[in-house]
Parts: sequence; C-alpha cells; structure tokens
Amino acid sequence: MTRPLPVFDAEAAPAEPGPLFVDWLATALDAGVLDPQVVTLSTVDADGMPDARVLVLRDVDPSGTGWVFSAAADSPKGRQLGDHPAAAITVYWPQLGRQVRVRGTVERAADQVAAAEFATRSPAARIGALVGRQSEPLASPAEYEEAVAVARRRLEATPDTVAAGHAVFTLWAHEVEFWQGHADRHHVRLRYTRTGPVRTPEWSRTLLWP
Repeated sequence: MTRPLPVFDAEAAPAEPGPLFVDWLATALDAGVLDPQVVTLSTVDADGMPDARVLVLRDVDPSGTGWVFSAAADSPKGRQLGDHPAAAITVYWPQLGRQVRVRGTVERAADQVAAAEFATRSPAARIGALVGRQSEPLASPAEYEEAVAVARRRLEATPDTVAAGHAVFTLWAHEVEFWQGHADRHHVRLRYTRTGPVRTPEWSRTLLWP
C-alpha cells in the first residue's frame, strides 16, 4: 500500500454504518474505482460448508442498514439462502485501500419487488436470467447459445417477462466493519454492532486493533 491513501478519522464517523458506507461508495465512484458496486457474497450450504461468489450490489438502505442484491431462487446461493437466511458481504476498493465487511440476516422481498427490479436490468441480463440453469453442467457452448436464442425470442415477444424464481434479497446488517489501510501498517478498523432490532438506527461503535 505504498501509495497515497485516504485518511479515516474513526472518531468523526457517523453513529450508523449505512451513511458511512454510502459515503465510501461515492468516494470510490469519484476515484474511478472499477466496478465499485461489485461485492463478494458469502453463504453456507446444507453441510455448513462456506461458499462465496462475486455479484452486483443492487441497492443500499442506509437508514435500515440493508444491502440489496438479486439471485435466482434455484441457484446455489438462492437455495443456500433459503435454507440458512444469513450471509456476509465483503467489498474491497484497491485504489483506496478500503474494505467493508457486513454480516447479518437475509430477507427475501415480495415477488412484485423482484419483478420491478428485473425490469430495470439490461436486455442481456434479462436474457441470461431467462436462460437460467445457473451452475448446472453444460454439454457444450452450442447448447448455451441455443438457449440464449430461445430466451431472446421470448423476451422480444413478451418484454415484461420475468424469469421464474428471480428473487431480490436484503442483507440486514448485524455487524459492519470499515477498514482503512495504510502503508505504515497503522490500519484503522471501526466495527459497528447493532444493539437494537433490525431496521432501527441503534448501534455501538468499537475501534479495533489492526
């Protein structure tokens, strides 16, 4: 981290983690960080084995401190969240030397919310979702291209089609940690822990050893 990095004054941080995350995300956008809204979502399977993948953060609820993302309900992550509705999100912005870690419970939104979110996606993203079968074995690239062509014709015929099982989830944070790296190893770590019910602005803050 031998490069100019932002200074993080933990004492001046807001009382809640949501606004701080939004501020850090906006800073990453302004700094030209590539794909700053891309995060790593971690879940566990039925055997308790951890699993992780990169996906796009769709929205943030700064007041309730919720991180919103979407997934196919029949995909590995969708099934894992259905069986064990808890997860962690990690995001790292290399140019800024900043990391945010979020842990909490996950809630699936109503189908109408998922349908509205699906409509905001690009045609390519909607076609991919209509193809479905995520993470299943693929016999050949030609099989996939044929499925894409079928999905494209379907979307062109009925533009308001929503992929079966398309779901929107919100990770309601129980704990959020902000990490600011420094070349001299004097990293700054600030952890927020929820002290009240989900969606209420009740948090404690703790400065952590690097």
